[in-house]
Formats: sequence, structure tokens, C-alpha cells
Amino acid sequence: MLAILVVLVAMLYTAQAFRGLKSVPALRTISRNMITITDGVEFDTIAREWRMKWSAEDNKKSLASTQQTLSLFQPSIAKIDGVKSVQRIVCGGCLDYKVIIALPAEKFAAWEAAGFAPEADFLAALKAIPGITQLETQTYTLMPVGI
Repeated sequence: MLAILVVLVAMLYTAQAFRGLKSVPALRTISRNMITITDGVEFDTIAREWRMKWSAEDNKKSLASTQQTLSLFQPSIAKIDGVKSVQRIVCGGCLDYKVIIALPAEKFAAWEAAGFAPEADFLAALKAIPGITQLETQTYTLMPVGI
């Protein structure tokens, strides 16, 4: 019984030490392969974004066709060497449709040298869809932010 009391008092004392802290900063592990842009801005992932505008006309047919096209290209996208993630973003307010493909930085140059395949074919298929406009691409770093 005395041992239990000692443990409870120790736990209470320890908990008191953390009173008043609003948050404890998250610990993060930085890969040895991080690239530094400037102090505090490191990355190990580069992403390629394919974006376009779709039309709400004809019951959002261009949006449905764009999604079907992405589904057709998923096997090709999955074959990209090193692909870490693929995200699709759709905004119903500004009518954006985006596909973001992320790769480890060390794999990105080879994909770039290959013309970002299947990018050209995907964009060509989208250009044929009535209501799809403003097709653009962009490359950027992509990193999670611990909160």
C-alpha cells in the first residue's frame, strides 16, 4: 500500500511540473538526405502539380470526365519510380482540379528527365474534354509541418 502511495505522489509531482505549459514542441527527425533552401527550410520531397479549371455546366460533366481520366492514368502514375504519394484536390467554389505527385528528392531528377511521364498524355487527354481550361503544371517542395 505504501508503494502505491509513493507512486501516486510521484505521478502527481511529475504532472505538476508540466502545469502551465500550453504545448510541448513536437520532436521531429530530420532525414540525412534533407536539402536546405535557407535556414529552417529543408526538404526531402519534391512534387509536381497538374492543375486545371473545370466547368459547372452540363451538370459538372467536365469534372466527372477529368476524374475518369485520372482513374485511367492511375496505373501509369503508380509506376513512377519512387512515387511517395498522389493527392487530388477539387474546389467546388473556384472550380480547381489538381493532381499532386510527390517523390523523394533523389528520384525527382530522373522523372523530370523522362518528361514527367505520363504528364503529357494526361494533359492531352484533359485538353480534349469540353469545359476544361487553364491547364498548368508546377514543381515545388512538399513537406509536412508538425503542429
